Amino acid sequence: MAKTKTSTVTPLGDRVLVKRVQADDKTKGGIILPDSAKEKPREGVVMAVGLGKLLDNGERRTLSVKKKDRVLFSSYAGSEIKLDGDEMMILGEDEILAIID
Repeated sequence: MAKTKTSTVTPLGDRVLVKRVQADDKTKGGIILPDSAKEKPREGVVMAVGLGKLLDNGERRTLSVKKKDRVLFSSYAGSEIKLDGDEMMILGEDEILAIID
């Protein structure tokens, strides 16, 4: 996992910066989970978006997601970074599975 010291990250092209939501501390049955047993959530909030994919004709295709969208992504998607103590991910737009309303 890469560490950065800057608080501003602007994704390039069709990339998206996503902050994971917090993992649940308890199961539905009320069992408290230790950190080692928690599964990383596959859900997050979009913090920043790139300008869009550069097409062959020189124009940019805008992204389907926007800042503050809540999204769902696959378990092994993206690259993890640490930004001001928060775990973030940089994902390609094609790695985002859905927008949660």
